[in-house]
Amino acid sequence: MFTGLVEAKGTVVEMIEGPEIVRLVVEDALIASDTGIADSVAINGCCLTVVEKMGNRLSFEAMPETMQRTNLGELQVGSPVNMERALAVGARLGGHFVSGHIDDCGILERREDYADWSRFYFKIPKAIGKQMASKGSIAIDGVSLTIVDSELEMFSVALIPFTLEVTTLGLLKVGSRVNLETDILAKYVERLFEARYTST
Repeated sequence: MFTGLVEAKGTVVEMIEGPEIVRLVVEDALIASDTGIADSVAINGCCLTVVEKMGNRLSFEAMPETMQRTNLGELQVGSPVNMERALAVGARLGGHFVSGHIDDCGILERREDYADWSRFYFKIPKAIGKQMASKGSIAIDGVSLTIVDSELEMFSVALIPFTLEVTTLGLLKVGSRVNLETDILAKYVERLFEARYTST
């Protein structure tokens, strides 16, 4: 479980494509400092397991489906990634509960940059649009944000300079694909309504 508060921007230093599994090697001193084998780390919001550690470099393995269904498959050597270690019991929850399981991807359709902040508009599939609401929570590439406008196929968020600087979101361009995870509570509410509807 994560909070959506990005701790560091790591750098992809190696990608090794095997016949069935892709090995992703990411470097960051802070995250590697107290992370060990079998620990969970969110990479752009995707929960991955550390399979090897060499100094400040952490190795992860991902199935082909994960690479295809998220934006991890678009990473290259040198790409920056958002990183967050798993939530420690007793720690403050500054964002919202994030599982690290990506629901789908969205596309940055419009970006409006103002003097002190930015507003991003994302095109999304209807299936996850039903799980969003204005003032609700959304994780974009692992970053916990509050939804401003919410429609079935579009939503927007407002970003402060700090978020734009310390995460990869500031680097996004129109057409960029992002990983999305909706609020876990919204999933349960949707499921409850589905169960009520199908039982009548």
